[in-house]
Amino acid sequence: MAWEEWEQLKTQAAEQPTRMQLNQYPVDQGGDGTQGDLVAGQKDLQAVGKAAHDLFEDFTIYSGHARVASTAAAGGLKGEGFALGAALEHVTERWSEQTKTLLDACAHISNHLRFTRNQHAADDSYIAGAVSSIATLDEGFDDRKGH
Repeated sequence: MAWEEWEQLKTQAAEQPTRMQLNQYPVDQGGDGTQGDLVAGQKDLQAVGKAAHDLFEDFTIYSGHARVASTAAAGGLKGEGFALGAALEHVTERWSEQTKTLLDACAHISNHLRFTRNQHAADDSYIAGAVSSIATLDEGFDDRKGH
């Protein structure tokens, strides 16, 4: 592309009206002032946790294959005196670092959702027991007082 052609394209682009639209709520929403309608149910959270776990499992396997192949290729190229070998070795090191970051994030998401699910189940059980014991105390109180 010649410089003149580039300048012509820039001029044409500048002459075009801007066509951006932001999706947003109207300024005057009225109502009770609550914002948004995001709801995440148990099934939604389970699906996210499963997806994170599956990505962790699959990516561990496939990224390992890529790392091994790249390391071998880098070693072979370096052994033959190619500068590309050192560059590929550097890319492989960065790949390993980024892979670890992604896998850590997937594990964190999956583990956190599993912990949250278990904690909510334990809380529900505790609350049910507390309500049941309060109901039992009320029944005993009513019997003793003649109410």
